[in-house]
Amino acid sequence: MTTCRLAKVTRGYEYESYDIPRLSGRSLFVFIALSISRIEMASTMLSLASSLSFHDTQKGKIKLASLERSNLFLNTESAGRVSMVAAVKTSRFDGVTMAPPDPILGVSEAFKASTNPMKLNLGVGAYRTEELQPYVLNVVKKAENLMLERGENKEYLPIEGLAAFNKATAELLFGADNPVIKEQKVATVQGLSGTGSLRLAVAFIERYFPGAKALISSPTWGNHKNIFNDAGVPWSEYRYYDPKTVGLDFEGMIEDIKAAPEGSFILLHGCAHNPTGIDPTPEQWEKIADVIQEKNHIPFFDVAYQGFASGSLDADAASVRLFVARGMELLVAQSYSKNLGLYAERIGAINVVLTSSGTAARVKSQLKRLARPMYSNPPIHGAKIVANIVGDPTLFGEWKAEMEMMAGRIKNVRQKLYDSLCAKDKSGKDWSFILKQIGMFSFTGLNTTQTENMTKKWHVFMTKDGRISLAGLNLAKCEYLSDAIIDSYHNVS
Repeated sequence: MTTCRLAKVTRGYEYESYDIPRLSGRSLFVFIALSISRIEMASTMLSLASSLSFHDTQKGKIKLASLERSNLFLNTESAGRVSMVAAVKTSRFDGVTMAPPDPILGVSEAFKASTNPMKLNLGVGAYRTEELQPYVLNVVKKAENLMLERGENKEYLPIEGLAAFNKATAELLFGADNPVIKEQKVATVQGLSGTGSLRLAVAFIERYFPGAKALISSPTWGNHKNIFNDAGVPWSEYRYYDPKTVGLDFEGMIEDIKAAPEGSFILLHGCAHNPTGIDPTPEQWEKIADVIQEKNHIPFFDVAYQGFASGSLDADAASVRLFVARGMELLVAQSYSKNLGLYAERIGAINVVLTSSGTAARVKSQLKRLARPMYSNPPIHGAKIVANIVGDPTLFGEWKAEMEMMAGRIKNVRQKLYDSLCAKDKSGKDWSFILKQIGMFSFTGLNTTQTENMTKKWHVFMTKDGRISLAGLNLAKCEYLSDAIIDSYHNVS
């Protein structure tokens, strides 16, 4: 065997030498080529194999004449020894570290890898049928067929998006007869679903409210923190979830909003709070609005589930409309991923309610200015789907019926899970918090160790904070899930 050597030189190249067996002729050359397959020149070596001249192999020595002439290798000769040195190009990106996996999307990857027939994916917030299959709304299919029949083109949209969509989405959110709509006091820009709309709004905050602070609920949707961090807007948390009651820590929430610096942006979940499923009551929303007005804060709503939480578009927009009715300026991000099942279309909007139409026009111009270098202009397909459905009374009625169906299925699963837990758990634990929560999520109150037991023992894949997506559960597996929760809660600390 030869001796392994490694030398590093400048200008981004490494020179390596390593052991090779005592072979001769073409066998030696092929071995060398295969053994350094990670080196860029390996393919070049193999292509040269047929044309090389080998000399003086009787004493175990070789001369790679052609290679010497091409300067690919430096070789030295000694009895029974061959030293080979190869140049390896290093990358200027070697300092880039591996990013951690996404905590939510990673759940789906683990689920796919499992072969257990009882496995459940309760991690990602996407609606499933009773057969646990993805669902494309019938009304969406009809709207797409209309687009095909009309032969609509794929031209670029304006920076602010499709005008018909912007009109429809603002009217759905605030109500078509709302004075802020009639008086043109709303700046609406189509965004890349909820995430993109939030990101655009936070970029606006960073530019036009330098030094402003944001408050977000504890806990909140995992991507909220990423959005504020990447935009450079500082944030802190206000109390929201009470682990003792598995409910809302309303007093803590009010205290923290009061203690925030005046003029802070308060991020609120319009309905179906993610991840807890715990919403304030109408009376509590009034109190929240009082405190925000007293402190001159700016409300910032994330509305990802309008119509999908309760089955009613108007009921799920009540919190936002309450603040608007008080004459407050505010921001609202919208998404159509859940209520229309347009997950992959990336369709949403950012709305800013202001005190005058002139201010609304200026704010909209600056949102467009921020959007231009980010993504230039938004996609058209999902926007046309929404506009076609909302603009057609028949399709709009069908959409509302399908939303009620989806919300109803989740309510039935929630009830069945509660009934199963009560029937199986003889400890006397109060599971009623499950019925008090709303939307596709339920916060189980399980800790990290308990959620690990859910996955490892029961093959229930969920996020480590104890959140489960009831949209990924069906009636047939409610009892199985109940057994898993009871075992994890009582037998794992």
